Amino acid sequence: MTGFDFERARTPEAKRARQEAILAAAARLATADGVREVTASAIADEVGMHKSAMLRYFETREDIFLQLAAEAWGEWAAAVRGELENLTARPTAGRPEWERTANEIAAAIAHSLVSRPLFCDLLAHTPLNLERNVSLERVRAFKTHAIALTADVSSTLCTVTPLRFDQAHSVVATATAMAGALWQMAAPGTKLRDFYESEPELAHGVVDVEPQLTDIVGALLTGYTARSWT
Repeated sequence: MTGFDFERARTPEAKRARQEAILAAAARLATADGVREVTASAIADEVGMHKSAMLRYFETREDIFLQLAAEAWGEWAAAVRGELENLTARPTAGRPEWERTANEIAAAIAHSLVSRPLFCDLLAHTPLNLERNVSLERVRAFKTHAIALTADVSSTLCTVTPLRFDQAHSVVATATAMAGALWQMAAPGTKLRDFYESEPELAHGVVDVEPQLTDIVGALLTGYTARSWT
C-alpha cells in the first residue's frame, strides 16, 4: 500500500492524483505478474483503497488497463519514430543494400516493442478483454488514439523505406499484433515457460520473441519492396 489517505477527491487535481496512483499500482502489479493475474481488488490493495472507492475513478479493472495501454502506445510511438528517424538514408541503391537496411529497420522495430514488456502484454489483452468491459466511449477514445499513433509511425516508416503508406501501415499493424501474440506464447517468467524449457520434446514452445518478430517484420519489408521491383 502507498500509505496515502484516500478520502474522496474533491478537486480535479486530487482526482488526477488518485487516478495516477491507481494506474501506477496496476502497472507495478502487471509488470511483476502479468496483466492476466491482476484483479481489481489487488490494485485497490496495492494503492491503499477499498475496491468500491477505486471504481469511482475508473469504470472497471479493464478500464484501468485500457488507460495504461493508451499511455504505452504513446510512449512506444514516440520512441520508435525517433529510432526510425535516425535511419535517414532512404534505400535506392538496389536490392542487396536494401535488404541489409530492411533488417536494421526490422530489428529496431522489434527491439522497441520487446523492450517494453508491459506494452507487449497489453497489446494481446486489449482486443481479447480490455475493450469488452468498458463503455463504448472509452473504446472510441482508445481506438482513435491508437489508430492515430499507428498512422504516425507508418508515416515515419515511409521516410526510411520505399513502401507506400498502406504497406507501411500493414507492417506497423502486424508488428504490434505479433508482438502481443508472441509475448503470450513466450510466457516469460511463468511456470509454463519453465515447463517448456525443462521438456526437450516441447522445445517448440520456447519462443524467443525478438528474433522471431525481427524476422517477420523484415520479411514484410522486403516482400512489399519486391513487389515494386517486379
